[in-house]
Amino acid sequence: MKTSISVIFRIVLWIIFLFGGAILSFYFDIKYFKNLLLSPTFHIISFIIGIFILKISFHAASIGGKALHKYGRKGNIPRLETNQLVNKGIYSCTRHPMLFGLMFLPLSLALILGFPTFIFFIAPIEAILIFILMIYFDEKEALKKFGKEYEIYRKKVPIFPAKCWKELFFD
Repeated sequence: MKTSISVIFRIVLWIIFLFGGAILSFYFDIKYFKNLLLSPTFHIISFIIGIFILKISFHAASIGGKALHKYGRKGNIPRLETNQLVNKGIYSCTRHPMLFGLMFLPLSLALILGFPTFIFFIAPIEAILIFILMIYFDEKEALKKFGKEYEIYRKKVPIFPAKCWKELFFD
């Protein structure tokens, strides 16, 4: 079994969003936010915040990924694929924990780079787009793969309930 086109598409999309956002932002920052772009204080503060957000983003993705690996794979299948519905661990509380964590990746990169346009405009738009696109793909694929079982799971487990945030980001 090969990695699906959908998974490849998502990886390419992430790369475009992250690198494209940085390049586009740098262009606008040189033109419109040069003072902020060259401010050491701004960069130190944004870097520290960016590292913190990156840490919690990867923590959430890691928790979700470990649960997918432990409960979602039976047999010899590609690394980023699943063939079992996962409703244990963090997935008993939230349907898309990896996605929720990785939504903050553009913002963390923007803060680490210290590009104002990326931080305040591009990263939030990218996070929203990533959320919409990934939920669309993940939900559609899960329904196709698991059918009625996923429909039942979807009715019981919300996407991002606040009660899961502590476990997702800080445990």
